[in-house]
Amino acid sequence: MSGSVPSREVARRAFAAEFNDATYTFKESDDERAPVYSLLPSGQRANRVFVVATLTETEDVGEDSEYWRGRIVDPTGTFFAYAGQYQPEATAVLREVETPAYVAVVGKPRSYETDEGETNVSLRPESITVVDDATRNRWVVETADRTLGRIEGFDGADEYAAMAQTQYDPDLSVYRDQVIAALEDVEDDAEVTAEA
Repeated sequence: MSGSVPSREVARRAFAAEFNDATYTFKESDDERAPVYSLLPSGQRANRVFVVATLTETEDVGEDSEYWRGRIVDPTGTFFAYAGQYQPEATAVLREVETPAYVAVVGKPRSYETDEGETNVSLRPESITVVDDATRNRWVVETADRTLGRIEGFDGADEYAAMAQTQYDPDLSVYRDQVIAALEDVEDDAEVTAEA
C-alpha cells in the first residue's frame, strides 16, 4: 500500500459568463468522496476555479449564524461566492474587506436549483485574498488565453468537449466575444492608469 497523498485538482480559470453557464455537474466514480466537477461549456471539467475580479458588495445572508455572500464582478459578468463557518478565512475577508476591492478567489463551483427550476452556479471559496489591479489585469489576460485555447481546441473527439456538446450545444462565439470584451476592458484600464 502506498502512502501517496491525493493531489488537489488544478484550479481552472474561467470568466463569470462561462462559469455561470456551467450548470451541469458530474462525478467520475461512484465513491461518495469522489470530486464533483462542473462542466465548462468550452469543454473542460472544473473541480476548483481561480478568479481575480472586483468584490463589489458583501452581505451576511445567514439566519442563525454568519453566512456571507460576496458579489464578485469580472468584465463578462458576476460570480456569487458564499462562505460560512466551514470557510472561516474566506468568511473573515468577506466580513472585513472594504468594497470595492480586487480579490483573488480559489473555490469550488456549486450549482443549485431555484424554486423556478433554473440552475444557478456559485463559488464556495477556499481562500479570498485582496490583490492589486496589476494582478487582476494579468488574470484577465491569462484567463482570456486559456478560454481561447479551449475554444480553439474544442473537438468532439475529446471526452469533455463531447460532453459539453451534448449537455449545452454551446455557441462558442459568445465566449470568444466575451474574451475580446474582457481584453478591451483591461486595455482601457491600463490606459487610464497610464494617464493617471
